[in-house]
Amino acid sequence: MDSLTNGTTTNGTHHDDSSNSTPGASTSNGTAFDPEIFRRYLKSLLPPVIGASPEDLEGLFDDEFEERAVRFSADTGGVVYVVQVKEESDDESNPTYSYHLTQQLTYHPSHVTTLALIKRGPTLDPLTPLAQQLHFLNLFGGDETPYQSLHAVVSSGVKPWFDAFVGARGAKDGGAGGAGAADTKMGIPMTKKKFAELELSLLHLQQNVEIPETHLIIHPVIQRAVEQASLASTRPNISHIPPKMLTDSSFLNTLHSHVNQWIKSIQSVTKLTRDVASGTASQEINFWLSLERALEGIENQLRSEEVGMVMDCLRNAKRFHATVSFIADTGLKDATDLVHKYNQLMKDFPLNELLSATDLDKIQESLILIFSHINRKLRLSPYPVRRALPLVEAISRDFNDQLLRTLTSHRLPFLPYDTFERLLSQTANIFRTWDDQIKEFTIIAREMTKKRNEKFIPIKVAPAHGRLQERTRYLREWRKQHEQLAVMTGPTKGLGGEIMSGGSSVGGGAGGMDMEEEVKEAYEVVKRIDVLDVSTEGTEIWMAAENAYNERVSRVENQIIARLRDRLGTARNANEMFRVFSKFNALFVRPKIRGAIQEYQTQLIDSVKEDIKHLHEKFKTQYRTSESYHMSLMRDLPPISSAIIWARQIERQLSLYMKRVEDVLGKGWEHYAEGQKLQSESGAFRKKLDTRGVFEAWLQDINRRNMGVDGRLFEIVRVRGPVGVGAITSAAASPASTGINISGHGGGFQLSINFDPQIITLFKEVRNLLWLGFQVPHAITNMAKDAKRVYPHAVSLMETVRTYGQTLELVESNRGIEWLVAEWRNEGMRMVGKGMNIRWDYFVNQYDTSRYVPASDGRDNRHILFVREFASVVSVLQDKTNSVIDLYKDILRAVEDLATCSYTTEAFSELLGKIQSAIDRLNLEGYANLDYWVAELDKRIESILLQRLTQIISVWCTEFERTDEDGPSSRAIGLGGLGGKKKGGKGIKEEKFMETHMAVKPIVHEIRIQNQVIFLDPPIEYARATWIQQLHDWLGVVCRLRRIQSSRYEIGLQMQGMAAGETTYTSLLTQFPDNAILERPFSLIETKVQYLKEYVAKWLQFQSLWDLETEYVFNRLGDSLANWQQLLTEIKKARSTFDTSETQKSFGAVCVIDYEQVQAKVNGKYDQWQREILSKFGTKLGNAMKEMHASILKARNDLEHHSIEGLVGGQRRA
Repeated sequence: MDSLTNGTTTNGTHHDDSSNSTPGASTSNGTAFDPEIFRRYLKSLLPPVIGASPEDLEGLFDDEFEERAVRFSADTGGVVYVVQVKEESDDESNPTYSYHLTQQLTYHPSHVTTLALIKRGPTLDPLTPLAQQLHFLNLFGGDETPYQSLHAVVSSGVKPWFDAFVGARGAKDGGAGGAGAADTKMGIPMTKKKFAELELSLLHLQQNVEIPETHLIIHPVIQRAVEQASLASTRPNISHIPPKMLTDSSFLNTLHSHVNQWIKSIQSVTKLTRDVASGTASQEINFWLSLERALEGIENQLRSEEVGMVMDCLRNAKRFHATVSFIADTGLKDATDLVHKYNQLMKDFPLNELLSATDLDKIQESLILIFSHINRKLRLSPYPVRRALPLVEAISRDFNDQLLRTLTSHRLPFLPYDTFERLLSQTANIFRTWDDQIKEFTIIAREMTKKRNEKFIPIKVAPAHGRLQERTRYLREWRKQHEQLAVMTGPTKGLGGEIMSGGSSVGGGAGGMDMEEEVKEAYEVVKRIDVLDVSTEGTEIWMAAENAYNERVSRVENQIIARLRDRLGTARNANEMFRVFSKFNALFVRPKIRGAIQEYQTQLIDSVKEDIKHLHEKFKTQYRTSESYHMSLMRDLPPISSAIIWARQIERQLSLYMKRVEDVLGKGWEHYAEGQKLQSESGAFRKKLDTRGVFEAWLQDINRRNMGVDGRLFEIVRVRGPVGVGAITSAAASPASTGINISGHGGGFQLSINFDPQIITLFKEVRNLLWLGFQVPHAITNMAKDAKRVYPHAVSLMETVRTYGQTLELVESNRGIEWLVAEWRNEGMRMVGKGMNIRWDYFVNQYDTSRYVPASDGRDNRHILFVREFASVVSVLQDKTNSVIDLYKDILRAVEDLATCSYTTEAFSELLGKIQSAIDRLNLEGYANLDYWVAELDKRIESILLQRLTQIISVWCTEFERTDEDGPSSRAIGLGGLGGKKKGGKGIKEEKFMETHMAVKPIVHEIRIQNQVIFLDPPIEYARATWIQQLHDWLGVVCRLRRIQSSRYEIGLQMQGMAAGETTYTSLLTQFPDNAILERPFSLIETKVQYLKEYVAKWLQFQSLWDLETEYVFNRLGDSLANWQQLLTEIKKARSTFDTSETQKSFGAVCVIDYEQVQAKVNGKYDQWQREILSKFGTKLGNAMKEMHASILKARNDLEHHSIEGLVGGQRRA
């Protein structure tokens, strides 16, 4: 290469000096390429590469060399070939060679070697060494086929270089995860697969058995005749041959000899065969496929016009022995049929899937594909079984090679244990897949041998991968033991952290040996060998490495044994021993460590005996008295199955104890004396735990019974004792009855479901027993299936009837709601009546079809729909009943509070508002008979309000009749009566509230004088109106309350108007049992008004003091002193009305008349009148006295003037 570089440099200088004389091509940097550079490069390259002598190379540099070199250096060409051609000569010992430079590659057997020079860039740069610009590739030729050299180039050059580059790039990207994802995106796995397929294809071409080509010899005369007919566009026949030739014996003999040669050449193909035991499977497959193509080519030649004309000529010459048996002699038809039938197996044979597999998954998939193809096609193709067996063995060889190649690429000893275990586990699965497929193939091969009446041969396949399979199995187990030892001697767990915690250092041992390091160094011995080499030498190397490994590990085992025995020796009981065993059980797989713990066998057997004794005690307590029985009931396990499960749990515990001893002491422990005794005891106990007898007894019990799902859906049961939930009796048709009532009295009928609960237990038993692995008879299974089919509906009906009965009981216990739920009760009774005619048979027979029939078709699934509809109706009844009970209780509380609440509009309205809200909710939820129910509720409210009215009238009358002398006590008592019988703080608070707001307000009247007119302000009629108004207000607290309504949400009634209905409780005033209750307050008012009128009339009489004239009075009295004296007496007497120290007059506690203003004026006026009358009376009296005195004097005088005799005599005469 130094000479090449120097030559390039020198040549570059020479190019500059002779650029005008040497042809060249301009490169990308503007410098022309000198062919001399290429000449010197070839002279330096070819002698060592292809062994060419400098003298022979002179022929390469001919006149056209410079033109070729320039053209190659330019953009037009990318590759040039140097061909070494072997010259033909008689002297084979000293061959001569010639060399040619060409851009067109051809193949010829004389081409010994072809060297391809490939440019790395579009042009050649004269300033850069050609070694950096050119690839060269040696393509061998000569006697060997190009397949071998191309296979070597791909398998040993291109493919490994690509894999190395991808692997280096993956390591550089950091991790298999990221690199794998990037490779997938770039299509690298697909490229690898294509490389593998190309390598495989070249290998197949290399391995193919060459089928000799058959070319039939055609006589020139026949050839010319066919060509003439073709030019004339006519079908060739013997008329195109000269007539004399048809009778020429030499011509005919020549044709006859040609036919005989045809037969021999065709027979060389039809009788061709190969030994399937030699070579590969692909060679066998390609042989038959190639043979079919060769036979098809022969048939095409025999169908040609030339062959037909030869046969016509021979037949025309009466040479039938050459034409009649021609096809039979060749054996072409039989061979073609046989090959075609064989190729039913060979065509589309998926062997390439195995040979091109790049990972273990693809190998496993390819095995399944291959054997699926063989097993399927072997039934169709007459391919002999005796050939199929070697073919499968050849596939085994290919499988072994491919698997070995894949596993070797992973470098198993260097892999982490997880990856190693995953690969070998996958490998074991692949071998298992092979074994499964071989079993199926063997069955089919035996079947085909019998069917074809072939000669009996042992159907046995000797797998070529047997030793590899054994090596991988052993290697996996060995690596597992090593990994367990490495883990237990690690620094953070196992012996390093537990047993040796008291040592001087972690992992340290006696003599200062580091067990962890010792195990690692022992494993390094195995890393240096090929663990998958199963040849004789490879096996010897593996055994030597394993012995070296065991020697180093043995010292570690001795130290582990010493420490483990110390740990077991300090164990206080068997449980601690078992704990040590379970913790370090991974080490006991090693024979040496396992043998060191044999002395603890007796102790552990005693411990197991004690545990088995506890199991005996548990079993002797019997299942029905154990806690498991009650837990089974809670978990809805049937009795027989739960008993079997309980027994099997004890049996499983017993097996666990036996397994524990076996795990610790090793296999064969039962051969010892103590072990035999323990084994016999456990076997006897296990026989007692056999549940087969329980199962058979259950079968006999079921067979004795007549259990079936038939009869009517419902049944009516007579109850002798007190009727419980669900009893039915007849009821009169009314809005509150539905035809079914709950009765709590003795006797009656009960509605129940005609379904034996034992049938439910039966199908649960069958289900659990099948899970437990018992073989239940077909008849019982069918019975259980029938029960299972109707079980959901039976349970639904039972629950529905139970719910229905409970709901009816609730209705009966809440008597006030019957009317409201009457509609749903009637619907429930209707459903019960509908179900009376339904039988269980319908559910058994139609259950399977109902799931496939549309829901709209009620003809087939109407029975199932009945169950759902019945459950829905009862559910609605239950919901409605529960809802209305809550509302009814709220309403009752509010109604009861009406009798004890404060006598205020707010208190009454709040309670009635609650009642009305509940009624509105009932209306919204669509309860039936709401009008009747609300009417009854309203009557109850009216009776309570009527009592409150009676009480308030009584209180009003007491308050109205109260006088000031009665004091406040009687008033408090009267008001307290209205408050009810409540005592304590709440009652006192209510009395105070009522006393403040429910008292009769007193009215104050004032007697006034204005413009010399006496009048009462306000008048007496105001008092009457006020008292009546107050009475109305007291009564209006109740009477003005809004009456509860049931139709506030009825739009029809709203449209018609509510004027016709009564909206308040005013009508209560007409419902008193005694009219005197309401008449009494009005009579008291009138009595009081009458008293007022009489008293006020006395005051109004004093109006005459201003209205009368003195002269009128004097004239009226006249001169009669008696009248004057009477008047004075009356004046004196009347003076007591106003001539007092008081200024007002009270009429009870409800009315006061104030006469302070008029009292003084009347008194003054009265005094004035009295003085005037007294004065006048005095004058009159004086005058009368004077007149009396005068008359007396006159009479005295007259008397004095008369004599007594004259008076007496005069009286007698008179």
